[in-house]
Amino acid sequence: MTTYHFIGIKGTGMSALAQILHDSGERVQGSDVEKHFFTQEALEAKNIPILPFSATNIKEDCTIIAGNAFSDDQIEIKEAKRQGLTFYRYHEFLGEWLKQYTSIAVTGAHGKTSTTGLLAHVLDETFPISYLIGDGTGKGHVDSRYFVFEACEYRRHFLRYEPDYAIMTNIDFDHPDYFTSIDDVFEAFQSMADQVKKGIIACGDDEELQKIQAKVPVVYYGFATTNDFQAQNVVETDAGTTFDVFVRNTYYETFTIPMYGNHNVLNALSVIAICHYEEINAQDIKKMATFGGVKRRFTEKTLANQVLIDDYAHHPKEITATIDSARKKYPNKEVVAIFQPHTFTRTKTFLDEFAESLSLADHVYLCDIFGSAREEAGKLTVNDLQKRIEGSSVLQLDNTDVLEQYEDGVLVFMGAGDIQKFQQAYEEKKNVRN
Repeated sequence: MTTYHFIGIKGTGMSALAQILHDSGERVQGSDVEKHFFTQEALEAKNIPILPFSATNIKEDCTIIAGNAFSDDQIEIKEAKRQGLTFYRYHEFLGEWLKQYTSIAVTGAHGKTSTTGLLAHVLDETFPISYLIGDGTGKGHVDSRYFVFEACEYRRHFLRYEPDYAIMTNIDFDHPDYFTSIDDVFEAFQSMADQVKKGIIACGDDEELQKIQAKVPVVYYGFATTNDFQAQNVVETDAGTTFDVFVRNTYYETFTIPMYGNHNVLNALSVIAICHYEEINAQDIKKMATFGGVKRRFTEKTLANQVLIDDYAHHPKEITATIDSARKKYPNKEVVAIFQPHTFTRTKTFLDEFAESLSLADHVYLCDIFGSAREEAGKLTVNDLQKRIEGSSVLQLDNTDVLEQYEDGVLVFMGAGDIQKFQQAYEEKKNVRN
């Protein structure tokens, strides 16, 4: 029996894919660095072996799946190639695996993970399915009817996939270390659209997505009356957000989601549209009301009267959406943004936009830029951003106790690097004091 060996198994996509193969009855193991990542907890719960990197891990019965972060001269990759073993990069293997199912790719510059999670939750309540979410969550089922997966546009990796359906949440300029312009991003999404086999569900409120040309039907969703699926009468309650859905201007149903903010209504609309297209019962779609959320997307906990939120937001539009959610859920509390910029290239490209979006909070604290191994640091520092935000301060790990003054506030920790260590340091200090 083949053993699937994952090089870099703690990566979010890799750990999710490893879980899917394990759940589908395959033999799975992997290797990675010793450092603890939140993704390894699910692997350990399923008794999937995680080994330190070593050429001796590579045996002749292995099929190799390597994470995209590793170059061809990595020790295990070199050994696998020397032995002539079957070798895939993550996105290559996923592209092959999903051909067995009715596959639904969820893509877009923002909202991919939350939308994939919500769709997986709704379908999983009714059918045997497999899903791969970008927060490291994966589940397989031998008799899967659907395969729901997050498809990332970075380096055009999503062009390895030929899904039955694609949900496209938006097109925006991000990953400036790879894409040259919004037109370059659009071309990548247009190429992806050309590979979809049955239908595309796209946000019609997004100007770029309106320009997509496709050989398959395109169903549009959004707030504008021109959309096939439209949300009206949005009301925020203690339980979340309730809204009416109109299909081609005819009332369809009223839905509730346990989240806040227009971006979450749009994500839910895309799920409603694909389920309606697949003729899934409205009562089953309404199970989105019990969605528990995905990791690192508006993940909340309470310390005394403070609410602490951990969120992956790392682009100005995501920051705006996260602060909007916090305001709508906690209208009577001050919102304190604690932000760690992710990559020097992104920080440099969006300096003014970051300043503008962060200024929507009542108070702003900035952490040093989290650089990527793929780039050089350059001369830019977090102080270049701090100068653009009136009243903002730079936060160090040893002075997180300044956040205690906002005793009735919402502290929103945002970033795609290791912003969690600032929240952890703050919680530890506060627990020691209490």
